[in-house]
Amino acid sequence: MSGERAISLFNLHTGEELDDLTYWIDGEYLPDSLERFNWLLRDHRTDEVHSMDPALFDLVHAITSRLCSSDPVQIISGYRSPETNRALRKQSSGVASNSLHMAGKALDIRVEGCGLENLKKTAKSLRAGGVGYYPKSRFVHIDTGRVRYW
Repeated sequence: MSGERAISLFNLHTGEELDDLTYWIDGEYLPDSLERFNWLLRDHRTDEVHSMDPALFDLVHAITSRLCSSDPVQIISGYRSPETNRALRKQSSGVASNSLHMAGKALDIRVEGCGLENLKKTAKSLRAGGVGYYPKSRFVHIDTGRVRYW
């Protein structure tokens, strides 16, 4: 496979952004770019960094390509440490005990100028993992686990 893939991510909690960062060239992931994504997607409560599944970035790339959006993908939640996940579970029944966030395989996102319903439909159309729809909290969950929807 030839070509390049780049995405823009904005962490709503830290204010950090990676703008149009190329992470894949000619079938190879770029380790430096993956490290930069891992830092941006760290658990902002503890600053714990975890390796994120590169397939997540491919999923974000596919979603933004289908949406024809050049706006950064807003990150509500990336990696979550087990401690953070336990604390969030105490606050909300919507947090899974074995969340894929703890494995670096999930993101909670939104895209400026794109309705959540459209974002959800686009993510589901890819059939590339789980898609959760949280309109009250204003985000869509995507992950690289098995295909399922809620």
